[in-house]
Amino acid sequence: MTERLQISPLPYRDDPLAYFAPLRQRPGAVLLDSGKPAAPGGRYDIISCDPVSVLDVDGQGVIRIDDVVRDCRNPFMAQQALLDSLSLDLPDSDLPFLGGLIGYWGYDLGRSLEPVGESSRQVVALPASRIGLYDWALIQDHREQQSWLVATKDRRDQVLGWLQQPSSAAQDFRLLSPFEGELDRSGYAERFAAVQDYIRAGDCYQINLAQRFSARYRGDLWPAYQRLRQATPTPFAGYMAWNAERGEQAILSLSPERFLHCRADGHVEARPIKGTRPRGSTAGEDARLADELAASLKDRAENVMIVDLLRNDLGRVCRPGSVRVPQLCGLESYANVHHLVSIVCGELAEGKRPLDLLAAAFPGGSITGAPKVRAMQIIDELEPSRRSVYCGSLGFVDVRGNMDTSIAIRTAVADGARIHLWGGGGLVADSVVEAEYTETLDKIRHLMSALADPKHDME
Repeated sequence: MTERLQISPLPYRDDPLAYFAPLRQRPGAVLLDSGKPAAPGGRYDIISCDPVSVLDVDGQGVIRIDDVVRDCRNPFMAQQALLDSLSLDLPDSDLPFLGGLIGYWGYDLGRSLEPVGESSRQVVALPASRIGLYDWALIQDHREQQSWLVATKDRRDQVLGWLQQPSSAAQDFRLLSPFEGELDRSGYAERFAAVQDYIRAGDCYQINLAQRFSARYRGDLWPAYQRLRQATPTPFAGYMAWNAERGEQAILSLSPERFLHCRADGHVEARPIKGTRPRGSTAGEDARLADELAASLKDRAENVMIVDLLRNDLGRVCRPGSVRVPQLCGLESYANVHHLVSIVCGELAEGKRPLDLLAAAFPGGSITGAPKVRAMQIIDELEPSRRSVYCGSLGFVDVRGNMDTSIAIRTAVADGARIHLWGGGGLVADSVVEAEYTETLDKIRHLMSALADPKHDME
């Protein structure tokens, strides 16, 4: 018999960390964090743990559900089948999530969709994707200042018991070495020159070139996430951690960028970011940098290229004539940077579902380049190691057809005793090597500083 899902009010908290803290060490604990109370544009937090099942895709594309290998080689089809297996009697609700999939889709999952190449080496041992099937969630709506527990009666009683348990004491987090780049300036410059050669040869209009930084650490990654969140609250953040045989693995994402949002009625929205300036140290300098970005022909051209790519991606699964661009190169300001952000909308075609949309547009064009497949092949050739979760997506797919995913930029990935950060940017024909190299550092310097400085620790 299908169990009835209940929606029960909980005390509202403007910060979700207090709700997540007693759950964070439970199996499959996930936090999709809108960055409130400080992040602009954030609305919902989604918290859960103890999934019904877990689907992993390894670096070779092998799919396992609860550690059992499956014959299917298409990860999105396997994820859809897992989602369809969740049977709940659902109430009417405007909440975004009433059970379904929560997890991440790493950038390298794109290798299962397109012939990308095998030049770069796999350094980070996290699965290419890890998705849990969750039958309950704690949801906070910061616009309405309400909190809800979505669960069956038995699950509700179980979760309320977990929430009453004292939070596990967090061990100190400390870097044991400074972050070191995989590329030095000359190595980056060599790859920049190779990108320019490809652009002049007509292979691409734009290529997103990234570099990886890593450091050794010890301690608990939960205080590390709190440091990052305090330094740069963003509306599409997330925290996921689990113990693997080779040591703890975790994702600490502070992304400002939505990838794909889909409503149950089939309305689709993407919000690509292209164009970045740092925030100024004074109000005057800050306004000058914002005006400079808004007027930059180069940055606007980059943004428009990615908008065109996304219009094509959405057009593969959207109703003909429904794809439109209600915002082109709008200026948005965050704690540490200004960005140019566009909005691309559409309506899913009959018979298409959110995971069809995700597969059609994955990975996001704003972090590959255009045309996408050729850009990904060049990235595989020029970047020494694979990107892992970086430039993939975190998010959820709900049983009714709601989906919200981020682009996993400004994202730290912990694997064993090392923690990794990536910084990148889109290169076009008139890019300047020194400016682009500096931009890769500007985007993550505040994350490095927060991880390195114990003063950022929170109670």
